[in-house]
Amino acid sequence: MKDRKVIESWLTDMDGVLVHEGQPVRGAPEFVNRMKQSGKPFLILTNNSIYTPRDLQARLARMGFDVPESAIWTSGLATAQFLADQRPGGTAYVIGEAGLTTAMHAVGYVLTDFAPDYVVLGETRTYSFEAITKAIRLINGGARFICTNPDPTGPSVDGDLPAAGSVAAMISKATGVKPYFVGKPNPMMMRSALNTIKAHSESTAMIGDRMDTDVLCGLEAGLETILVLTGISTQAEADRYPYRPSRVVNSVADLIPEL
Repeated sequence: MKDRKVIESWLTDMDGVLVHEGQPVRGAPEFVNRMKQSGKPFLILTNNSIYTPRDLQARLARMGFDVPESAIWTSGLATAQFLADQRPGGTAYVIGEAGLTTAMHAVGYVLTDFAPDYVVLGETRTYSFEAITKAIRLINGGARFICTNPDPTGPSVDGDLPAAGSVAAMISKATGVKPYFVGKPNPMMMRSALNTIKAHSESTAMIGDRMDTDVLCGLEAGLETILVLTGISTQAEADRYPYRPSRVVNSVADLIPEL
């Protein structure tokens, strides 16, 4: 791999990198503390749009992480920012939880099911057939289709759950309209995160546990990419992809000496 600049800012995925199945990854709280002490800007990213940054801050605190609310960046925030840039003061019919609806309100959007500019699909643990039917009819009526992230499943202590990507596929099948996905692996997620902490891609590293989202997204945004083996992708699986991370480490604990 080509020589890169010294890392001056960090982006890191959350599930599979810092936490796994509701427990902190070994060395992860220490890694986050060291990032804070270094004074370098950082953001913790998640494709999950269910929770607000404040919710996630509290969840992480219960697992031993001390992070400010401002250091958490979700696909819900990225989606709201994207729509505010595209159509300021617009309207949307939203399927999702507080992490998405709060972000949409914060950028000045009106949430409505009357001729909205957009249908915005996010994560929820209670997808409603009625809400999905309404989304289909609104899209058929001309609303633009946005989805926070393409993940087909999400983790839970009981196993995988259907996620936004799977529901988006159902809506697309019914309408013939494909959504625009804002979250990873869209590099839009990376660029919005970089802008939030005023960082430059050439001196920023993205840490993730998935080759098909974290590494791909970081690569396409021009970041150094670091795959950790504490989540989804294994070394053997990583070797089968046509692209490579900048490097592979066992866990974020291995990165502490660099901070």
